[in-house]
Amino acid sequence: MAFAFARRSLAAFAVLCGAYSAQAADFTPENPECIAPANPGGGWDFTCRQVGKTLQDLKLIPSTMQVTNMAGGGGGVAFAYVTSKRDSDNDLIVAASSATATRLAQGAYPGNTADQVRWIGAIGADYGVIAVAADSKIDTLPQLLDEIKKDPRSVAVGGGSAVGGWDHLKVLMTAKTFGIKNVREVKYIAFDGGGEAVTQLLAGSIQAFSGDISEAKGFVDSGDIKIIAVLSPEPLSGEFAKFPTAIQQGIDVVGANWRGFYGPGKMSEEAYDYWVNDIAKMYATDEWKNVMAQNGLEPLDLTGAAFQEFVENSIAEITTISKEIGITK
Repeated sequence: MAFAFARRSLAAFAVLCGAYSAQAADFTPENPECIAPANPGGGWDFTCRQVGKTLQDLKLIPSTMQVTNMAGGGGGVAFAYVTSKRDSDNDLIVAASSATATRLAQGAYPGNTADQVRWIGAIGADYGVIAVAADSKIDTLPQLLDEIKKDPRSVAVGGGSAVGGWDHLKVLMTAKTFGIKNVREVKYIAFDGGGEAVTQLLAGSIQAFSGDISEAKGFVDSGDIKIIAVLSPEPLSGEFAKFPTAIQQGIDVVGANWRGFYGPGKMSEEAYDYWVNDIAKMYATDEWKNVMAQNGLEPLDLTGAAFQEFVENSIAEITTISKEIGITK
């Protein structure tokens, strides 16, 4: 089944967990920078800004982390920029996620492949959500999917990844499980980041939003949207427990979006070790555990070689999913 990816990936979290132990005493970034491959307000932006702030608060970096938003191509513009213009920049890290692996798996970054960058580490797993505007007449996932099943073109679902990207893939996985036979008829509109997608949801340009819990939380807290399904195997903990899972509503779909970083492919070994070490140290702190709890991130402790292997496996499995659903041949 196509949807075994999510479950196998979740199981792999425990198998691959570990921290890269190398020390990087010979390198310290002069001007630490994080590229978020989307506009402000989405998951990649959250990853850069929250991790940058935490690293600075913990004094794991010597100065403020500069965040550069570089939207376009579902992360492809940033990926191409790093590989062609910043390929040996030791001060640079780039936010990545399952959306990055998805686009690489589908060959959507023309001329670019996963082995052109260094995979640094993960900072948690972000479960997918389906949401609607707070004043929408739709209250459950089956209601939304019934509307799509009756007339696929009457309901537009938007997300912060490109067509064929992870946010799109989650919608197709859910629709297929529900019994919608030709999922390619499902109307999906891509935006440059989750924040822009929610803005269009509130404007009435789309009827539903496909994203992740961390990027949706602020809009839930402000009363703008309501989450009608979380794509987790079990209800989330704490304040997120109130959101129903797709499984609880009879739709057996799980979608976990890992969040982490890659660096330039020709960064020095000392720089790579430095960033791997920093992410591992940050992840182990109470400060980061509190950030995870506040934003609905689930544990995923992978750095260095273990993270590299995880990303390679993710790309291989997403390739299989994309073929089964008809995104790629």
